[in-house]
Formats: sequence, C-alpha cells, structure tokens
Amino acid sequence: MSRITLKVDVDTLRGTLEGVPALQRMLDHHQARATFLFSLGKDNTGRALRRVFRPGFLKKVSRTSVVEHYGLKTLSYGVLLPGPDIGKKAAAEMRAIANAGHECGIHTWDHVEWHDQVRTRDAAWTLQRMQQSYDRFGEVFGHAPATHGAAGWQMNETAIRQLDAWGMLYASDGRGAAPYFMSIGGQPCKHMQLPTTLPTLDEILGVDGLTVDNVHEHLLGLTDPNRHGPRDHVFTLHAELEGQKLAPIFDRLLAGWLQQGHTLGTMGDYHTTLTQQMLPIHPFAWGEIPGRSGELIVDLPTV
Repeated sequence: MSRITLKVDVDTLRGTLEGVPALQRMLDHHQARATFLFSLGKDNTGRALRRVFRPGFLKKVSRTSVVEHYGLKTLSYGVLLPGPDIGKKAAAEMRAIANAGHECGIHTWDHVEWHDQVRTRDAAWTLQRMQQSYDRFGEVFGHAPATHGAAGWQMNETAIRQLDAWGMLYASDGRGAAPYFMSIGGQPCKHMQLPTTLPTLDEILGVDGLTVDNVHEHLLGLTDPNRHGPRDHVFTLHAELEGQKLAPIFDRLLAGWLQQGHTLGTMGDYHTTLTQQMLPIHPFAWGEIPGRSGELIVDLPTV
C-alpha cells in the first residue's frame, strides 16, 4: 500500500492561531495524521517583500494572491508593526495539535530571516538560530523535537550536520523523488531525508489552466496508482493556505487520496517503513523547482 506523508509548514502567527486548528478539524474528519513544523520565534513576514527583485517572485505573488492569504496585518509584521513572538503567543495551539495525536517538529526560528540568509551565513549564526528554535520547542512541548523541515527548503552544511548532532533520525529539508541519505564532503549524514516529492499548491495554481476548482485533479493524477503504480509521496502544505482560503482544495485532496487507497500519515510513520531499506546516498545540492523563485535544496534528479 502506498503512502502520502502530510507535512505542514507553519510560517506565521496567523497560520498557527487560525490555520493549524482548522487543519486539525479537517484531518480529524478524514481520520488522518500529519507532521506540523512550527516557526517558533518572531513573525517578520513583511520583510519577505524585499524579495520583490528576485526572478520569479512577482510572478508567483500575482498567481497566489499573497495579501488575500496572509492578510495586511501579517504582511506588516517586521516592517510597519513589530514582529510578534509566535512561540509565546501561540504555544497553546501548538500543544493542542500535539495532544490531538499529530507529530510536531521544527520549521525555523524566524522564517523570513532563515529563508533569505541561511545559505550565506556562517556556522556561528546558523547554530545560534537553530539552538533558539530547539530550546523554544522544548519550552513549548516539554521534550526534544523529533524532526525538522527547513523554511523555504533552505539549509547550509552546518545546519544539516546539526540535525545529526541533535540525534534526529529523519528530516524533510529539500525537494526530490524519494528518501535518501545526504552526504557532505563525501561523508554521509546519519539522518534520513524525506524530500517533498509533489508540487505545492502555490507553485501550480494559475499555471497551465490550473485553478482552485481543478488543481486537486492535477495532484491526484500525479498520485494515481493506476497510472504510475504504487508510489509513496511527501506533500508539503501550508497552514496559511490549506488551513485557510485553500482549505476546500485540501479537503478534496484528502478524500481523493483515501479513495485512491493511500495511507495518510506523518513523517515519523513514513520513516518507520524505511528503516530496513537500503537507501541511496546523494550529495548536498542546490537547484530550481518550477513555480518557485530562487534555488533550494534538491536531490537530483528532482521531480
């Protein structure tokens, strides 16, 4: 039986307060579990607008209606308004999703800062930010995090090595076709990478005639076992999108995946099915993904 692993990136305070509980209700309705990866420090979402000159950014913004999905208040954080501390203001919502039986892990400390700077920052900066998120996770949940999923699929070599130092067994920090072990400088890491294999909604909405009414059909076509045979996938969704305005699309996806015969579960669930398999070792690498601006961590060949 094939598996769809549900990985939820939670980037903002609004996504944590509103999107996460909405997703919990939807997942409960379909008797599905997911991995929620939290941004644990300041919400400085407004600073992301500095990416306006990055190739492809404006095109993506025009397709996904950023103001509609994130709201003017969130887009003012870190620019016109001080960035609120998500881990302090939304700790109850984070604990609630864990108490409901879902897996929780680290996304980042400051989503915009990590996304835009980690590739060029040194080891000291990287370790400080990671330790902040690790410590805050412990304060919120009372135990160490089991997993990590990088903001914007952005990492550096120090960050990847730190996952091993923490003793994590699996993470989802990039894009690719199937699970693998990442190597740095020819040395394999100990933790397993479970890359996102499917396109995200914000990458494909508005492209090639895909709309809110039919985009679920496209994704279900990619996971149809009658067309492609049984194959596991990792799908990344966002609390700010599928947990709010795009919730009807995600609801149709959940129903469709169950109808196709897939098991829906967490990264931890997926990892347990892979521990006895001999997985390939591939180098730490960067590449581009259609529909997303800039480079991100990829496993070659990408999907």
